[in-house]
Amino acid sequence: MSSTTTGDRSERGRRSALAPTIAVLAVVILLYILFARIWTDLLWYRSVNASEVFTVRLTTTVGLFLIFGVLMGVAVWINMAIGYRMRPRGTASGSSSGTLNHYRQMMDRRTKLVIAIPSVLLAIMAGAGVVSNVDTFLAWLNATPFGTTDPYFNLDVSFYVFQLPWWRFVVGQVIWTLVIALVAAAAVHFITGSLRTNPMRVATSGAGAAPEIKFSNPFTKKAQAHLSVLLGLITLAIGVDQWLGRYGFAVSDNDTLFTGIGYTDDHSRITAKLIMSIICLVCAIAFFVNAKLRRWVLPTSAVALAVASSLIVQGAYPALVQQFDVRPNEPDREQPYISNQIAATRDAYGVSDVEITDYSATTTVSAGQLVQDASVLPGIRLMDPQVISATFEQLQQVRGYYQFPDVLDVDRYTIDDQETDAIIAAREINVAGLPTDNQTWNNVHTVYTHGYAMVGAYGNQRQASGEPEWIVRDIPPVGELDQVQPRVYFGENTTEYAVVGTDEGLDPVELDTPGGNESGGGETYNTYDGSGGVPIGNIFTRALFASRFGHINLLLSSRVHSESKVLFDRTPAERVAKVAPWLNIDKDPYPAVVDGRVVWIVDGYTTSDSYPNAQRVDLANATSDSTTEWTQVGTERQNVNYMRNSVKAVVDAYDGSVTLYAWDTEDPILQTWEKVYPNMLHSADEISPDLMDHLRYPQDLFKVQRQILGRYHMTDPDAWYQQSDLWVVPEDPRSSETKEPAYYLSIKWPEDEAPVFSQTAVYVPNERENLGAYMAVVADAADPDYGKIRVLRLSDTHQVPGPNQTFNAIQTDPLIQQALLPFTSQGAAEPVYGNLLTLPLGGGLIYVNPIYTQGKSQGSYPVLRFIVVRFGDHIGLGSTLQEALDQVFEGDAGAETGEETTGGAEGETPATPQTGMAAVQAALEAADAAYTAADAALAEGDLGEYQAQIENARQRMREAEEAAK
Repeated sequence: MSSTTTGDRSERGRRSALAPTIAVLAVVILLYILFARIWTDLLWYRSVNASEVFTVRLTTTVGLFLIFGVLMGVAVWINMAIGYRMRPRGTASGSSSGTLNHYRQMMDRRTKLVIAIPSVLLAIMAGAGVVSNVDTFLAWLNATPFGTTDPYFNLDVSFYVFQLPWWRFVVGQVIWTLVIALVAAAAVHFITGSLRTNPMRVATSGAGAAPEIKFSNPFTKKAQAHLSVLLGLITLAIGVDQWLGRYGFAVSDNDTLFTGIGYTDDHSRITAKLIMSIICLVCAIAFFVNAKLRRWVLPTSAVALAVASSLIVQGAYPALVQQFDVRPNEPDREQPYISNQIAATRDAYGVSDVEITDYSATTTVSAGQLVQDASVLPGIRLMDPQVISATFEQLQQVRGYYQFPDVLDVDRYTIDDQETDAIIAAREINVAGLPTDNQTWNNVHTVYTHGYAMVGAYGNQRQASGEPEWIVRDIPPVGELDQVQPRVYFGENTTEYAVVGTDEGLDPVELDTPGGNESGGGETYNTYDGSGGVPIGNIFTRALFASRFGHINLLLSSRVHSESKVLFDRTPAERVAKVAPWLNIDKDPYPAVVDGRVVWIVDGYTTSDSYPNAQRVDLANATSDSTTEWTQVGTERQNVNYMRNSVKAVVDAYDGSVTLYAWDTEDPILQTWEKVYPNMLHSADEISPDLMDHLRYPQDLFKVQRQILGRYHMTDPDAWYQQSDLWVVPEDPRSSETKEPAYYLSIKWPEDEAPVFSQTAVYVPNERENLGAYMAVVADAADPDYGKIRVLRLSDTHQVPGPNQTFNAIQTDPLIQQALLPFTSQGAAEPVYGNLLTLPLGGGLIYVNPIYTQGKSQGSYPVLRFIVVRFGDHIGLGSTLQEALDQVFEGDAGAETGEETTGGAEGETPATPQTGMAAVQAALEAADAAYTAADAALAEGDLGEYQAQIENARQRMREAEEAAK
């Protein structure tokens, strides 16, 4: 019996020791994982010379964690200790339920431990909840004035952008801390008997008398005093939050009309917040007084007053004002607030000085009409960066383990003293293209480590076969761009970590060129010798990275040497976001050859969601279109109401170095972050001339400005409210339910002397498809007018076809269908319509649409076959842009395009549209269809469509006459 008992005790001892051991091991493992993450991050920041960013953020994080964690822990500890000290003396252990009695005995035996455990746990939770507000704190601490005040509180904009978010966060944390302390104190009072669980008492006055139920106060006097003080502090903090809440209306969305203060806010809600702040102060005083008097009628009445007042002054009254005063008279009531909101929004998005010109676009044609625009015709881009991505893949991918992006980039290069728009892309590594059984750890992380070279094609040239005319191509690169370091170790699609470098004397293992070098031969291998990457020569560092990446091979592989480095976080956007976590990153980093090196150019935005009275925009909605989808990078904002392109960043594709240039130095947010990280930003004066030639106006900012200007070009409050001249971005004709993208191309603005590299977009009137306006920004950073936004507002009395109307006319045009018939009649190929570009030419607006054909067999790719031009209702089709323009403008456009078609198979010439009787027949059929459509439009009373179809029919008749000749 004794032996059994001893064995049971031994077993229980082992079990009781096992749980703490497992707990300790779990804590040690978690701490090790946390340390591994922090230390490897520090090594990464050192590798890009950004230790300052890591140090500032880490020390600030730890500081905030400790401050707010200690605040919570101390508040809970003190109030639990006070609650225990106030316990009733002589409380019998068995005078309450068994569970409660157990807790009471445990608290009596281990008072400090019982108080310490919840205090520490709550402190950790509170500290952890604060770390996401590091940037809010740093911005508040280093705030820079904007020099602009809001029209309602007369406070500098910096108060709303930097100070208000921090103070509201602090007050919220204080309220949360006090509420937790109150709950903890009440729990202690309950356990120790200061809070009775049954305050009812049954009494009788004598024999036969009816029992009388009496209620006594459930709290002891000391507990009442303690809880009264805590409740007073909570209501006082709520009062401060109500007071700060007055300013919150300047950055809130109320009644869905706009972001900012409206009539109801100004005349009821702001005052209501002030009233509630005062009432909360009264409630706090009542609770403090109750700590002495211990008569709950006073604070209870105050709280009832606060609740009733809140329902009336913050709920019912503003609703009545909005429903019965504002709604019936909304244009008049909101007019001054709309004016202020328009001004703030235009300033916040940098569109306050947009130049809008009324443009009477002609739709008639005549011979020689483009003679004044001769300089722009050679620069019209014919290659669509979205369509020819597949062509790049087939002709320049070389191997399956390389890849190009789905949408290529547009840049410009000076070749033979002539600037030309170029379609460019970096050839990146794609380990997913390896055979599945070949995707081993060694191959993925030590062999296929980098891509090779940038590939480029002329935007306005093609070979006779319809393929792109290359500026630079092949491995090693051949062409006009000298790439002294073509290897791409860092790229948009380079998401796997790589182990590079090796000891002296060992053979290189990194695949470099699959087909050898200039002298031919088989595969060549390379050893990375760049400055980028984190050295992992010692076993301790390798162990940390093995933990971070979850792979033991970093410790066991013979390919990891004393000279090895690990490259990770390799995408340009990711690297810039880590070095500058206060930036929003443009979703289209693009490669360029700068001073002989392949680099990635990344635009960074300073943003805020707290600019007073400026309209808030959803970046995901504003910037997503048929070519780009918004995805969050790092900690960037999605909803903003202030945006500046304050930073131009450059990421070297070989060594991964990140260089940040302060671009918009007048931006107060940029100035604030320069104070936080004083050594991270370089002056724009340090930008080399070669790099400056490749900087461009960023697309995400332009798209946001495009969306804002759709409504905020109307500066008259009545017009803005009525939306009488609302512009919207049309759907991409080639992809329904997605917006048409903005396009980079060289254009010549009316009255300008020369074309300039620009970013362009078009608008259509709301619920209509005719062209409403044409927008462009000077995108060449080297141009003195860089960033100048101009808009041509088209006349309402004479309609110009919009993109979707034009695309429909092109798709249904009989001549175009006839020209495509030889390629598509047997079902072996299909037409692929390129981007529909819009340019201001010839006194109007001209559309240029390249048409490709692509076979349906494996390995086929799009090749350019035809160019379609539309001006007004006149459509021209040619194998070259020149032919199409001449067709539209009565046989002579008046200027030469300077197109070149080179290469191709011997004797091969571009296909041309059919002529002769087939063309005559097609034109007559088109004219007949147009007359039928005109009759239908007239029957429906649509005179505009009737006139358009009549003009279309006349044009087709003229084309039939020309073909008959």
